[in-house]
Amino acid sequence: MPAPAPAPTPAPTPAPDPLVARLRAAGCVFAEDEAALLRGTGAEPEALEGLVARRVAGEPLEVLLGWAEVDGVRVRTAAGVFVPRRRSLLLARAAAAHLAGRDTPTVLLDLCCGTGALARLVLALLERGGHPAPAQVHAADLDPLATACAAANLPGAQVHTGDLLDALPETLRGHVDALVVNAPYVPTDALADLPPEAREHEPRHALDGGADGLDLHRRVAAHAAEWLAPEGLLVLECAPGQQATAVRALEQGGLTATLLTDEELGATGVAGVLPR
Repeated sequence: MPAPAPAPTPAPTPAPDPLVARLRAAGCVFAEDEAALLRGTGAEPEALEGLVARRVAGEPLEVLLGWAEVDGVRVRTAAGVFVPRRRSLLLARAAAAHLAGRDTPTVLLDLCCGTGALARLVLALLERGGHPAPAQVHAADLDPLATACAAANLPGAQVHTGDLLDALPETLRGHVDALVVNAPYVPTDALADLPPEAREHEPRHALDGGADGLDLHRRVAAHAAEWLAPEGLLVLECAPGQQATAVRALEQGGLTATLLTDEELGATGVAGVLPR
């Protein structure tokens, strides 16, 4: 009988990637993906080491890269500005669907805009659907760092710095067709439970929603009707346990309120329409 064929030599085990190991040890769940993105910046070794050290220290990856991607749309980021979250796509989809049904020029307003990500997403969704862009796009935030970032993400938009609706020009009063608001909704006592990259590297005013998390939601809801056009839409992100309180605030402000939920995104919010 012929001699048995020799057993194949096992392939050598690839050496572990030290960058992936370092990121994983720091608690990065998607260490492989993050390593690839950091290397993809094209930074020289010394600069890459600086980026890795900052990430290991807890700085948001999106700030280190200079962009965040939501639904295929890249949004510029900046240190000290709230990083866009995928769940906020819930608001953008609701606003885009509302504007897509209009046959007259429309006005879009992104309030508490941060990077301007929500307005940017609404514009992208309208474009994908073959719908006209709003005739006017406005964005507003209390923080000049945020409005500078939003201006870079929204060329052609009018960007305003100031406290909520007080930041807006009077010419907008009664003319806003879609008002998207990602106001902070973390209760003050729950801030300590946030992940370190949010708690330590994002501005407190972009996270702290007051005692029950809805201080700014109530302020917006109380005055939104003054700024919305007839049948204008207001959408606000909030936590599941906050929806009932947020709905009451919208109804007290004269709006017809409904709940927004997307299980895939892990997102909840509320919507209010100003009756004609």
